[in-house]
Amino acid sequence: MGSKINELRGQKVSAALKQGQITPTELCRKCLSLIQKTKFLNAYITVSEEVALKQAEESEKRYKKGQSLGDLDGIPIAVKDNFSTSGIETTCASNMLKGYVPPYNATVVQKLLDQGALLMGKTNLDEFAMGSGSTDGVFGPVKNPWSYSKQYREKKQQNPHGESEDSNWLITGGSSGGSAAAVSTFTCFAALGSDTGGSTRNPAAHCGLVGFKPSYGLVSRHGLIPLVNSMDVPGILTRYVDDTAIVLDILAGHDPRDSTTVQEPVKSFILPTLTDVSKLCIGIPKEYLVPELSSEVRSLWSKAADLFESEGAKVIEVSLPHTCYSIICYHVLCTSEVASNMARFDGLEYGHRCDINVSTEAMYAATRREGFNDVVRGRILSGNFFLLKENYENYFIKAQKVRRLIANDFVNVFNSGVDVLLTPTTLREAVPYLEFIKEDNRTRSAQDDIFTQAVNMAGLPAVSIPVSLSSEGLPIGLQFIGRAFCDQQLLTVAKWFEKQVQFPVIQLPQLLDDCSLSLENEKLASTSLKQ
Repeated sequence: MGSKINELRGQKVSAALKQGQITPTELCRKCLSLIQKTKFLNAYITVSEEVALKQAEESEKRYKKGQSLGDLDGIPIAVKDNFSTSGIETTCASNMLKGYVPPYNATVVQKLLDQGALLMGKTNLDEFAMGSGSTDGVFGPVKNPWSYSKQYREKKQQNPHGESEDSNWLITGGSSGGSAAAVSTFTCFAALGSDTGGSTRNPAAHCGLVGFKPSYGLVSRHGLIPLVNSMDVPGILTRYVDDTAIVLDILAGHDPRDSTTVQEPVKSFILPTLTDVSKLCIGIPKEYLVPELSSEVRSLWSKAADLFESEGAKVIEVSLPHTCYSIICYHVLCTSEVASNMARFDGLEYGHRCDINVSTEAMYAATRREGFNDVVRGRILSGNFFLLKENYENYFIKAQKVRRLIANDFVNVFNSGVDVLLTPTTLREAVPYLEFIKEDNRTRSAQDDIFTQAVNMAGLPAVSIPVSLSSEGLPIGLQFIGRAFCDQQLLTVAKWFEKQVQFPVIQLPQLLDDCSLSLENEKLASTSLKQ
């Protein structure tokens, strides 16, 4: 009996590969076919078809010899286009890096390839990951697959607004929207995003996925083209928490090429099954109940807290008093580091170079004007303003001090006995593109990062878990925040919650009808990863 690709977890596919129910090449071709069918979503900038098929061939040889490399061997993955990939163009969705082919792999990419994962391609994003919609890259915006889902379409027909089908598609959130759309449409089983202020968790919430931001320093940033060095972390997007843990298990640990990674060895991240939450203390930050929060998200947040309480967990209201300063503080620090990082794109060593040769200064200026979009240029200008000698103390240094207070707020809450914080991920579900672009990028980012950026400033782990569909048939996610380096505990709680809420699978009938995998469903139902 055929099992649809959309019913499969990475775990079960891994088991099916081990049992020979499907080969890596068949799986790879199935995903490549879906990438073609979903091309209109603009999830991928580069599809690495030849590379993936060659990797699948190698994987197949290993399986035939009984020498599988592990749980990711033969599993299709995608990578956000701000991670360096050897021999594959890496653009950051910017004219500045069009045509740039790195000579090396980012550490996280290398680790996945070493485990036999198949690299399907590089995914779309906001230019240099600056944005919260995946609408500002040079390759155009990413469309949210839920715009075409049966769940959303049925609700739309009940409440028609008269817009044309084509113009009314929804944003994926950002900046890792391409990775979210890629996982959401089953073109891969896991994808790398990056998360500086919420760029993995935000699109996960809008696309009905698990979006995980690890503790700062747990996963190497080497080869991730930097935005804000002190906040960037590689993020993981999957459909299930267990799959996130499998990927994290491979990625975590010290990297001699990234001095900010943890020195001590890390333990396995494979998750135990939590059956009893009565020993847990869940904190609900009162400052996150903001007026802009939609009533549906507020209601689901409240129901989630009630769920924990009904199962015996202690649920308490907590205070993070400096929350109201965090978005401004984040903006100052973020733009300052952006200005510093973007200085390297000067037209001399790599990337775009203009044709003007009057003087070096004129060449620099014209190169940057042509290479960067307005959003990136605007952030560079802001950052350089904050870093001016006369402003440095009043802005940058002050923001560093406020950042410490924000981090301390979290420390105090966790020291008071709270295990995990439960918050919204976003103010509301995904909005139509035409509505989203009415506001400028900076205003949008300030609204969309409201619940997510403080975690980056504090270096904590956080995960967005899909909870339910809104009255419009669109995904809503909630965020769990953990103590620094207690990533496994955080994901264990998230896994328990995921099991309770049973979020529905996206239904894309036009796309997935003929994409059945010839797997024996009965066997699969009882297959766990650790066969």
